[in-house]
Amino acid sequence: MSLSLTELTLSHFRSHKLGRIAVDARPVAVYGPNGAGKTNILEAVSLLSPGRGLRRSSAEDMTRRPEALGWKLTAILRAQDTLHEIETWSEKGAARQVRIDGKPTSQIALGRIARVLWLIPSMDRLWIEGADGRRRFLDRMTLSFMPEHAQLSLTYEKAMRERNRLLKDQVRDAHWYAALEAQLAETGHRIHQNRLHALALLSAAQHRSETAFPVADLDLVQTEGVMPDDEADLREALAESRFRDLAAGRTLVGPHRADLLGVYAAKSVPARDCSTGEQKALLVSLILANARALAEQIGAPPLLLLDEVSAHLDANRRAALYDEICALGAQAWMTGTGPELFEELGERAQKLEVTEAEGISRIAAS
Repeated sequence: MSLSLTELTLSHFRSHKLGRIAVDARPVAVYGPNGAGKTNILEAVSLLSPGRGLRRSSAEDMTRRPEALGWKLTAILRAQDTLHEIETWSEKGAARQVRIDGKPTSQIALGRIARVLWLIPSMDRLWIEGADGRRRFLDRMTLSFMPEHAQLSLTYEKAMRERNRLLKDQVRDAHWYAALEAQLAETGHRIHQNRLHALALLSAAQHRSETAFPVADLDLVQTEGVMPDDEADLREALAESRFRDLAAGRTLVGPHRADLLGVYAAKSVPARDCSTGEQKALLVSLILANARALAEQIGAPPLLLLDEVSAHLDANRRAALYDEICALGAQAWMTGTGPELFEELGERAQKLEVTEAEGISRIAAS
């Protein structure tokens, strides 16, 4: 079984006026000078999964300038020996649309076909910045195992926005809160359980495998207090917190107040206190563990998007990363400034050179 892109067409997407890529199931090494449009290709692949892609940009921001006509991506994806045609686009800044095999559908449906994981340079500060980024990181991994996690998160966020509106308006009538808190309790409890399940899968995948990268012990904690054990307890906690929430103007109880803590297991050192190189290695380890766990769960590894990852690893770690990707059988899309960063891959990978002239990116097989 395999999961791989065979064709990708970018139209008026970022710096690519028109780009066509045809590849096989091997890893893809994308190289070229800074600013040529390499990361834009990875961003396009990331949009084959639900959400706003690896940059978390709006649909309007993805359109090529100065035309600003909108953009379109078309891909042929081989998933479990079945070919799917995926189209996603945005017209003049409108919300992006999705069509799978010619039928309009929601973004959430993408998660049932394409499992996509990524590691980008902005994530290097994951362990030392705010809890928001760590929650997003955990939720992306959770979504890869359980596509329904996306809809749960959307439902929870909508209910929380409505409850926060009541709080800011200083509404005190309990009847206005009851239905919203019931929905928050139901979806919030399921979100929390999904996250715990994902962490258990990651832990097992890390400890079962021989890898050149360090094991990260992970723990899910609340930034304040504890997460209630079940749905009824969470509903009660929300009701009891109303007066405190009214003073704060926002909801202070629930899975949106969670934080992901990591520890470099071999050294018993919190990830936030590790060196920059160690923090990067921990992230690589988690992405690989996520991919191995998914391969066991669905019978195929996910698409991996690794932006500039080779530049931050020494030669030995770089070779180890490539060996693990190839052993996994994953189609990993990796970027770097020059082909020398991918020498250890040899014929195990295919290479694309990206250049830029007069604001237009061009892609050529090399």
